[in-house]
Amino acid sequence: MEYKRIPVRPALAVYFICGTQDCPHDPLDTIETALRSGVTMFQLREKGQGSLTGDAKRIFAKKVQQLCKTYDIPFLVNDDIDLALELNADGIHIGQDDMDIVDARRLFPDKIIGLSVGNEEEYRQSNVALADYIGTGPVYPTISKDDASPATGTAGITCVRQLDATIPIVGIGGITAGNAADVIRAGADGVSVISAISHADNVSCAVKALREAVYGVLDK
Repeated sequence: MEYKRIPVRPALAVYFICGTQDCPHDPLDTIETALRSGVTMFQLREKGQGSLTGDAKRIFAKKVQQLCKTYDIPFLVNDDIDLALELNADGIHIGQDDMDIVDARRLFPDKIIGLSVGNEEEYRQSNVALADYIGTGPVYPTISKDDASPATGTAGITCVRQLDATIPIVGIGGITAGNAADVIRAGADGVSVISAISHADNVSCAVKALREAVYGVLDK
């Protein structure tokens, strides 16, 4: 299967991943503030303890999708193929243990597909040519995923970048405004964050700090 990637690299700069379970405050307010403040891509990841299911998840997802449309930000769904198809989402993100990317690409021939690739072994066993971008990490220890692999440090980003000079890469896992620049310097095109935004006392300031850190390297 041949595939020409969607040019998503600029949208990876400040990539917000979030679900209701990640927000100590009102989730829709948190997400809208983040969108308004300058995140460049959004992924709905409604997973884990306390997350929504069924109709409640679907209703919430539609509200978030509408917010993303309002602010002209790509709206991706984590893993939930049926929901992504139902909503006609802009794309989907899948992990190593989710649907095979060949099958995903057949279902989403013209949508963004992100693939989690944590290390060299996963890179070599994955059909990354069908992915529009890969998410690499966890770079640092994270509290947002109960099943997260051990942190790789920025060396994990550098390793994958050396394997593939052209594929768009977004770093994930424990990233904050304080370490985001190091992730970009290591070879990532952007950073994806959950708690650095969703748990922030001031969401707008958190987004702006991430943007300053990321673009401070990208724009050089």
